[in-house]
Formats: sequence, structure tokens, C-alpha cells
Amino acid sequence: MKFSFDYDATLSRVDVQIFAKNLVEKGHEVWIVTSRPDIYTGEMQGSQPDNSDLYEVAAIVGIKPEHIHFTCYELKADFIDGKGFTFHLDDDDIELRYIQDSGDSCIPISVVATNWREQCCKTI
Repeated sequence: MKFSFDYDATLSRVDVQIFAKNLVEKGHEVWIVTSRPDIYTGEMQGSQPDNSDLYEVAAIVGIKPEHIHFTCYELKADFIDGKGFTFHLDDDDIELRYIQDSGDSCIPISVVATNWREQCCKTI
């Protein structure tokens, strides 16, 4: 199965990292789909992260570099649509709503919900 995780305030959390690593160890395909830009330029270059934190977590969890997608502030639903993801875990209600409204079979799950892990497990 194929799963998608937001990074900031989602996969950046240790409890979510443990859950995602467990999925990878079971042979599932785990992706990071983040609103971040892949390269920070101009005024943002000096004040924004260089994504090293994201790449470090991806390596710890076992996410392949080719399974990291930066939407560069575009809607995640546009990338996720039609790619066969089972669920997308995120803290952003707007992103989750667009995924829900896209009509894609990907199930949007809020990491803010106390039962996010149970919701994810129900899809597996």
C-alpha cells in the first residue's frame, strides 16, 4: 500500500515518525508530500530552512528520496490525485478538505485528531 504524510507538524513529530517507520518496515510505500519549496531562493533563502531536517527524518524513517514531493505551496490534492495513495496524514484542515473534495480514493486524516493512528490503521 502507498501512504502520504505531510512533514511540518505531522511527520516532524516523533510519534508519527515511529508509525511511518513501522509502515516502511512492513513493506509499504511511504511518501512525504509537503507544501514546502524544494529550494529556497531570494529573500526566503536566509530565513527559511534548507530542508535538511526533512531529509534527516526521511532517512531515519526509511523514506526514499524519490518519495519526497515538494508542492511549493500548491495544493497537495493536485499531486495526490490519481497516484494511488491510501491515506494522507496532515495537520492542515484546508489541505485535507481539498483532498476529500477531489474525489480521489485517498482518505484524508487529521493528525490533530486524538485517534489519528486508529483512523490510519482502519485503512490498511
